[in-house]
Amino acid sequence: MLAESLSLPEVRLFTPKRPADARGYFMETWNRREFEKFGVACDFVQDNQSSSTKAGTIRGLHYQAPPFAQAKLVRVLSGSILDVAVDARKSSPTFGKWAGAVLSADNGKILLVPRGFLHGFVTREPDTVVAYKVDAYYDKASDGAVRWNDPRLAIDWGIAAEAAILSEKDAGAPIWDDFNSPF
Repeated sequence: MLAESLSLPEVRLFTPKRPADARGYFMETWNRREFEKFGVACDFVQDNQSSSTKAGTIRGLHYQAPPFAQAKLVRVLSGSILDVAVDARKSSPTFGKWAGAVLSADNGKILLVPRGFLHGFVTREPDTVVAYKVDAYYDKASDGAVRWNDPRLAIDWGIAAEAAILSEKDAGAPIWDDFNSPF
């Protein structure tokens, strides 16, 4: 397994070994001992999966407030995404900064989004399926979001705002300046 930090050091990108033969490939997507070698010691309690039929589907920027804050380990089962994490920790020197990586079924990369970060992604292909582990159970009352295209965050999603496919929740999310971070 290879591991690298992105522009926000806590946000980590993992590339598992994928030995292949005439049948295809095999890879471990989670192995506690292997991830602990890189300082990741999450106790994942829930697996989630989303399917997006169209390219340009935005999901995010989402978070769960403490005590239900979640670390996420994100990977793509089919298609591809630009996956983004935004530092929402008020005391952090990188507060309001973002890091992103392209995850795809082809590249097999896995992104760790730590607690205290907003998370979102845009699909780059139709029929994209994303799977992720979380280390805390979902709590509806702790669920929150920040506007995906807030100009202060200046995230380069690679699509025009008018092309984005959004849920009502994401379209109506508050802007960064109105966000009172619980982290």
